[in-house]
Amino acid sequence: MASFALTSSSLSFSSLPCLKSRSLSHLRSTSQNPLPSRPNLPKLSAVSPLLPILSKSSVTSTTRRISNFAVKASSASSAPTSITPASPPWKGAAMKPLLASIATGVILWFVPVPSGVTKPAWQLLAIFLATIVGIITQPLPLGAVALMGLGASVLTKTLPFSAAFSAFGDPIPWLIALAFFFARGFIKTGLGNRIAYQFVSLFGSSSLGLGYSLVFSEALLAPAIPSVSARAGGIFLPLVKSLCVACGSNVGDGTEHKLGSWLMLTCFQTSVISSSMFLTAMAANPLSATLTFNTIQQTIGWTDWAKAAIVPGLISLIVVPLILYLIYPPTVKSSPDAPKLARKKLEKMGPMTTNEIIMAGTLFLTVGLWIFGGMLNVDAVTAAILGLSVLLITGVVTWKECLAESVAWDTLTWFAALIAMAGYLNKYGLISWFSQTVVKVVFSCLLVFLCAWLFPIISEIIFIIYFSALLHVDSHRRQKMNFKQLFSEK
Repeated sequence: MASFALTSSSLSFSSLPCLKSRSLSHLRSTSQNPLPSRPNLPKLSAVSPLLPILSKSSVTSTTRRISNFAVKASSASSAPTSITPASPPWKGAAMKPLLASIATGVILWFVPVPSGVTKPAWQLLAIFLATIVGIITQPLPLGAVALMGLGASVLTKTLPFSAAFSAFGDPIPWLIALAFFFARGFIKTGLGNRIAYQFVSLFGSSSLGLGYSLVFSEALLAPAIPSVSARAGGIFLPLVKSLCVACGSNVGDGTEHKLGSWLMLTCFQTSVISSSMFLTAMAANPLSATLTFNTIQQTIGWTDWAKAAIVPGLISLIVVPLILYLIYPPTVKSSPDAPKLARKKLEKMGPMTTNEIIMAGTLFLTVGLWIFGGMLNVDAVTAAILGLSVLLITGVVTWKECLAESVAWDTLTWFAALIAMAGYLNKYGLISWFSQTVVKVVFSCLLVFLCAWLFPIISEIIFIIYFSALLHVDSHRRQKMNFKQLFSEK
């Protein structure tokens, strides 16, 4: 340690002229020797008059001080810092929603089974409602909650494994998943943006026309994009924001009511309408069709849904923007900058690319098979698989992109879980029991309503009619008596 201290002291004088003049070979020889000899300190004083002549005792005391300083410095540098690392964030389930979901199932599980219901049906209902509460509160992603529900049904022997996972062979969940892959192709190729900009460039010169152009372009994309968030958030929200900015309507600066507020409200209200017009426009639509088939054995295909919803849907798409235009009008009635912006965007996009042409052709092929597939014995899922195969073969959409579409696989999982549990609730007779019970309750409530409200009203009406008749008869009697009295006086 003393030799290390002397070496440190010799290096600390490296700024002196006498040590600067040392050769590189001397430094090399010093570095090769693990225990270097003590430097000749008196020689330093001879070279530099600024340095006093050091005695042996003074050199020893100086060396000890430097050694102690070096040891303290090394110990201070090697001491660990007392900074505690921040704990990583919790990546598990949200505990309060999870406990609410579990509590729902446990409470209903131990409720006495009503008459007319079997015990497996009641237990499956408890698991089903717990899963629904979990899907609403989302302690975990929807697919994880649904998978836990299926696991609980298998663990409690309420359903066998083959029955719990039987709905993964149902065509409806796969139809929705395949439609999500189509949506990826629309967003990737930019075909959705091109269609929207084309509508705006043609009909967007006025505020009302701009709203209608966005509404009908969104409805045109609805059959192939089964997610409101994908259509509104992925395609139309950036488009609407850019159009509002181009028309001088910005958020937070007092110009919202010029155009942006009405336009956002219109797109929000009409997206619900377009989502209900087609079977593949929203994930809940196929679920409704499946539950209808499980309950009353009535099949609702893509064409059947479109036939039933197209007329009220189109009327609503025409009427709702007009009503909002009257009750929540924008201050700017014309939007000449919107078509200009749309044309600039279209010029920037250039002509349709090969992928856009393939995407458009695949869309027409798939929707055409959805409409006329009944004549060709081609169901909706087969048509969707055919369209996706074209996109995969041509490279418009890759399989890695399909695997990365987590929303599609998540929807497939929770969709299949709900369909399986709902189907077996119907097989266990719970749906029929519930419908009969609801009918009885509604009829009882109707009788109570009749007794409490309609009977007094009817009796009051009868009383008024009877009283008015009595008044009429009394007035007629009085008039007759007056006539008799008049004639008798004469």
